[in-house]
Amino acid sequence: MISYETSQQIMETLSVGHLKRERVFLTQSLGRILAQACVASSDFPTHPTSAMDGYAIMHSDLASYTSLAILGDNPAGAKEVGSVVSAMAIKTFTGSLMPQGADTLIPIENVRVEGSTIHIEKPVPQGFAVRPVGESYHAGDVLIPTGTKIGFAHIGVLAGINQVMVWVAQRPKVAIIATGCELLDLGETAHHAGQIRSSNSYTLQALVEFYGGESVQLGIVGDDKESITQRFETALQSCDIVISTGGVSVGDYDFVKEIVPALGAKVVFQGVNIKPGQHVMVAQKGDKFIVSLPGFAYSSSVTFILYALPLMARMMGVETLYEVVEATLSVPFTKRSSKSEFTACNLTFREGRYWVDFEGKKTGSSAILTNLLGNTGLMICHETDGHLEAGSVVKVIKL
Repeated sequence: MISYETSQQIMETLSVGHLKRERVFLTQSLGRILAQACVASSDFPTHPTSAMDGYAIMHSDLASYTSLAILGDNPAGAKEVGSVVSAMAIKTFTGSLMPQGADTLIPIENVRVEGSTIHIEKPVPQGFAVRPVGESYHAGDVLIPTGTKIGFAHIGVLAGINQVMVWVAQRPKVAIIATGCELLDLGETAHHAGQIRSSNSYTLQALVEFYGGESVQLGIVGDDKESITQRFETALQSCDIVISTGGVSVGDYDFVKEIVPALGAKVVFQGVNIKPGQHVMVAQKGDKFIVSLPGFAYSSSVTFILYALPLMARMMGVETLYEVVEATLSVPFTKRSSKSEFTACNLTFREGRYWVDFEGKKTGSSAILTNLLGNTGLMICHETDGHLEAGSVVKVIKL
């Protein structure tokens, strides 16, 4: 088996082809990956603008006058904003363009109004409550770089520059196939104790969707070579990545590892010195990929994160879809094997740093999916790591 580090280096060399992109309406772009940088075409604001309700004045008047005559109103959106001359003020509202000649805004709270005159009770510095030209951004500024996951603030900025349509990376289509005669789908009735519920299909579908892909659920197929082959062929015709669970170990009914090469796919590697998921297999056929995962629920989830998510990320033009952080062990930890291990842990942030503990996490087989509930991360231990004392610094994949 190759090492985890070697497997990741190999993953980085795989060609996923050119970035595929599409234009979508701004209102449909939330959560998508921006495929073309958002660049400002003009300054914003383009004209000095009021940041409060008040009176636009010439600041130099404050040295000579305590009262100013009101020339009129300047509501937001007005076509004509007027001009301020010495000893005069124009009532100006939030968002209004500043009148010509005015360089300062006296807030309503700082004046007393008598008829058509304001009495200044609290002066303000020059330029107060005036948004200067280009306060938000200047023409040519890159507002949102390529590769950004679009959130609520990005939506607002894009709307502000009248971006009706947005270039985004196409969502990679990921087919999900669960293999095994023992599997039951949702709603099916178990007839004996040897049958188990297929949670993998739905766990992996959720992972695909959560990280920005488009899942194609192809259901359960029994341990039959012809049926599995047909399901894989169907998936390869329409999807970018095919994810399968089960059938890659060393059992008599583990057919996937034989079927994948027979489909004309090149096996990139099969078998990595990791726990869980040592029998994971990655194969490539043209610009499409097959990632065959173990059947146990925890194992398939972890190996999906380690080997399918990097492919999805590169297809969307980003370096990674998850964050790896440094954290401090609150308790000692001892590895159970000579493999690279990915252990479910509780990840908390306090005192300015991340902490790791294992309270409530069960030790056992790689089937315990409940270990991923809560504020969980995957603690990374390398082959050469041994016993780790409390206070040791470790790397953790944030989930």
